[in-house]
Amino acid sequence: MLKYIFKAMRPRQWTKNGFIFAAIVFDRKLLDLVSFERTLVTFILFCLLSSSVYLINDIMDVEADRNHPIKKNRPIASGKLSVRLAIIAGIILLLISLTGAYFLSIGLTIIFAIYFLLNLAYSKWLKHFPIIDVLVIAACFVLRVAAGVSVIDVQRFSPWLYVVTTLLALYLGFGKRRAEMVVLVPENTQSHRKVLSGYSIDLIDQLITIVSSTTIIAYSLYTFSAPNLPANHAMMLTIPFVIYGVFRYLSLIQIKKAGGEPEELLLKDRPLQITILLWAISIVIIFYLF
Repeated sequence: MLKYIFKAMRPRQWTKNGFIFAAIVFDRKLLDLVSFERTLVTFILFCLLSSSVYLINDIMDVEADRNHPIKKNRPIASGKLSVRLAIIAGIILLLISLTGAYFLSIGLTIIFAIYFLLNLAYSKWLKHFPIIDVLVIAACFVLRVAAGVSVIDVQRFSPWLYVVTTLLALYLGFGKRRAEMVVLVPENTQSHRKVLSGYSIDLIDQLITIVSSTTIIAYSLYTFSAPNLPANHAMMLTIPFVIYGVFRYLSLIQIKKAGGEPEELLLKDRPLQITILLWAISIVIIFYLF
């Protein structure tokens, strides 16, 4: 049962919580031991919190997941993990994460509560409304960034990064919706996810074009207009990595019909991994060596 509980916690999706480290990296406090420890603990607690949400979401979506060619293999949908045990595990994870957040900061506790309640509303109602469903996903990414900000003394973190995070999350969210529409046969799209009836491939492609373009523009504006960046505008040298990363993800969802699970691409696609690694290295060099 422990194996199935851990699988239902979706550890692969914990990569999303890496956005928590945005504050400590871009505020140039990565080498501050206290700030790093607080951020790392926040990351761990957010992983537990998000896992409690995944368990609850899988319980609420169990019938729909059984109609999905991939999600039917999840522990709860396949019957390998009982609903009762999943509920108990979800409650325990929630209590641990909220308790830990309280000892770090009141602001983090509020963010955790908002994240949890927003996801409950999403699972129950908001996921059925086109566009709004992806906006909620984007809001959850912004809350991850805000969680990292709330536990350290921020001095250089730019609001531009909230904008970039929002646009990037929208990009990933619409890519996920497109992949779901491609994978599911037409007669099963509504039985799995009702909101897909409010989308079309053409509409999603237009939305992806808009958010991918504005993501690149917003990040570019950040690199030379945000305060407290290196005066030599060296941050602009990181723009090509972002452009390639956006284009690579677009090719994956358009050509290879991937994108249903963005975290899977991050763990499997080598060019995307190399791009993110080179971008991260360039950030560290620019912020901490010059």
